[in-house]
Amino acid sequence: MSDFSKLLSHVDHTLLRPDATQSEILHLCDEALQYHTASVCVPASYVRTCATYLQGRIPVCTVIGFPNGYSTTAAKVFETTDAIQNGADEIDMVIQLGWVKDKRWDDIAQEIAAVKTACNGRVLKVIIETCLLTDAEKIKLCEIVTDVGADYIKTSTGFSSGGATREDVALFAAHVGSKVKIKAAGGISSLTDADDFLALGAERLGTSRIVKLIQGK
Repeated sequence: MSDFSKLLSHVDHTLLRPDATQSEILHLCDEALQYHTASVCVPASYVRTCATYLQGRIPVCTVIGFPNGYSTTAAKVFETTDAIQNGADEIDMVIQLGWVKDKRWDDIAQEIAAVKTACNGRVLKVIIETCLLTDAEKIKLCEIVTDVGADYIKTSTGFSSGGATREDVALFAAHVGSKVKIKAAGGISSLTDADDFLALGAERLGTSRIVKLIQGK
């Protein structure tokens, strides 16, 4: 396992299936502790369970406005506040993709800013669902995420028609500000994928598979 420790330190060990049980979530936490992953990423309803179980040994990440992003800003802010109160250390929010198509850039920026405020200093990752966007839209969102001051831009929910691609991670790396990190998520199915995304500039990998792949080595 030691050969893979650097890779695992970039992994948000993820379980977001709608039918995930508490025993599966706690097993995810045990794996994260064993392999020293960057975080566990779980549904909001399991944040308190994970925070209590992990006791700060591994950060707890959750998702907001997930997976479609079309809940109201007020709802996303409430979800975020609730998650933080329950012990979340990191927030991955989905933007309103219809607003992207309508070029409502100010509304998108204001929503990200509102969720950032609700994070109260915790890490904020902004999911833009690249498989549904044009390159021009992705570049504009890189600019917005940078200007608002979110910590990460994230490729995908993993619940739409496509996940992270090498091209999108490279595009992000060319257009985000120096303080914005990149999270590749969705469809990371091999160690080669993971290594390539990190080499292209990703700092985090959202995946349920990397630990399983390493366990199989």
